[in-house]
Amino acid sequence: MSTETFLAGPDLASAALPTTLFRFATAGSVDDGKSTLVGRLLHDSKAILADQLDAVARTSADRGFGGSAGGIDLALLTDGLRAEREQGITIDVAYRYFATDRRSFILADCPGHVQYTKNTVTGASTADAVVVLIDARKGVLEQTRRHLSVLQLLRVAHVIVAVNKIDLVEFSEDVFRAIEADVQQVGRELGLGSDGVADLLVIPVSALDGDNVVDRSDRTPWYDGPALLEVLETLPAADELESHLESFRFPVQLVVRPQGALAPDAVAGGLDPEAYRDYRAYAGQITEGSVKLGDQVSVLTPGQAPRTTTVTGIDFAGRELAEAAAPQSVALRLADEFDVARGDTIAAAGTVREASADVYAALCWLSPKPLREGAKVLVKHGTRTVQALVRNVTGKLDLASFQLEPTTTLELNDIGHAQLRLAAPLPLENYLHHRRTGAFLVIDPLDGNTLAAGLVNDHPGDHEDERYSI
Repeated sequence: MSTETFLAGPDLASAALPTTLFRFATAGSVDDGKSTLVGRLLHDSKAILADQLDAVARTSADRGFGGSAGGIDLALLTDGLRAEREQGITIDVAYRYFATDRRSFILADCPGHVQYTKNTVTGASTADAVVVLIDARKGVLEQTRRHLSVLQLLRVAHVIVAVNKIDLVEFSEDVFRAIEADVQQVGRELGLGSDGVADLLVIPVSALDGDNVVDRSDRTPWYDGPALLEVLETLPAADELESHLESFRFPVQLVVRPQGALAPDAVAGGLDPEAYRDYRAYAGQITEGSVKLGDQVSVLTPGQAPRTTTVTGIDFAGRELAEAAAPQSVALRLADEFDVARGDTIAAAGTVREASADVYAALCWLSPKPLREGAKVLVKHGTRTVQALVRNVTGKLDLASFQLEPTTTLELNDIGHAQLRLAAPLPLENYLHHRRTGAFLVIDPLDGNTLAAGLVNDHPGDHEDERYSI
């Protein structure tokens, strides 16, 4: 996708509102400069407090990481673990929060080592955009292909490839264009940049010097596109893109039933305990779509037929709303007093297919313990966890060809397909159309560790034109 097309989308102008929240993550191979880029972004956007900057400057001077006298190692702004600072690598996902005059950001700085790919999956799973770094001296590597595969699998809305260390190749346009062509080729093989899968933009940057990070650089006159921060400030968030396309989904986290007993501070604030004697509401976060007063909804409980009722109240922070949308956390009141508990799902009536105990899914395997056919695991979907059996493993992704190759096991960092049999049916939906209700976790029943991130596919033979494949 060209720079002009990327910036000319109809939603970009309306997306850059002061109140919008945008989540993005960084990914890339080892020593591509992810933490330095994040530090530069925070530093040049004036998002660092003076005492934080002083502490980083002292550490840089003590360890000799700052380069010239008085310089600072910007990577230390995100690499907070002692081992990270000693080795100069990122080990865990580091979250940072900052804001410009156009929008607020939540940033996840993910590690680049192969053994920490699971951390990248974690950081990217909730991101509206991911910035993938490439060292201009090395070009596209296997880890780059792995990360782009993960982003395609996770259906990340926007992918930005930053060709970093452009200063170390003398700001060469030829080097950048060659890498850009390789990236676009990988994108075409994966389907990125087409069919609404994700935007794909390539930007030349120097995280160390700040070229094209916050401000456009004079040292890349051959590049007429935006700086990285300009792109991040104008891209629409995933919720903005998908909210009008998705049906209402609401996993129940808590049943609110005060029966006249309210917290003392609520009573002091003017709430009448008697008015809440018969109050019953269901609290949680809207994961998809929106809901209005009077909407018809279905309560989905595993093992039971859907029960249809009407929304009579939407409560939020002590006040009533006429409408709410993802990702708001609210309490819903329903016309009928059904037996609704944590783990149930409230959804727009008539929009959920029948729950199934057979799950066909793509798995990002995150554990050093390999997946074997016949293994017993736990599947966590929304607020409910059920037992499951791995019936078979049908293949894993070859990162060279992006084709599935036959296998019966998945190892750490493998991306593959498997069939699971659940102990109780769940309202799982195709991840292609429902990023939140189509995702689940695979958990080790013995120690509670996460084994894999799962993305639901259609059953073989169902909706042939909509079948999701990696």
